[in-house]
Amino acid sequence: MTRADFNDLVRLHNRNLYGYAFRILRNQEEAEDAVQEIFIKLWNLGNKLDEYNSIGALATTMIKNFCIDQIRKKKRFLMEEDKQQDFHNADTSSPFAIMENRESEDILYHIIDQLPDIYKDVIRLREIEGLTYEEIAVKTDQNINTLRVNLSRARKMIREEFNKYQYERRRIKEADRKVL
Repeated sequence: MTRADFNDLVRLHNRNLYGYAFRILRNQEEAEDAVQEIFIKLWNLGNKLDEYNSIGALATTMIKNFCIDQIRKKKRFLMEEDKQQDFHNADTSSPFAIMENRESEDILYHIIDQLPDIYKDVIRLREIEGLTYEEIAVKTDQNINTLRVNLSRARKMIREEFNKYQYERRRIKEADRKVL
């Protein structure tokens, strides 16, 4: 793809992609950044763009996924801030709560270590390192849809194992109360 062809592509799709991104992100600067990122990705695809029937459809899908990833990152960042704040609040109020939080974190890491490699890798890349689906797909050489399925399965396995642990923890607490 020549520079002139790419410029035509930008002129043709810029407005629609911006509108789509703005509807999702509801922020002008973030929408502009999203569109710019997608055009950079399209430029990096180079001659591979010729393999697609509709570059507009590809760009729309890419902008949608990018915007959703941005929202998730923002949500994860806010949740991390809340966790930090909760941790600091717990830090001043209860040593037992701090110990329980650390223990739960250790259990989660242990559960993740026990997962099959395909699930362990994607869960670490997504949840711990915070990579986007596209970045994980490149690192693991997986289709994005396959990646999403593997992440879903990994999360389900983690949730089930952690719930077993929580159930055991409650049983032990109840047994300790009965002894007292």
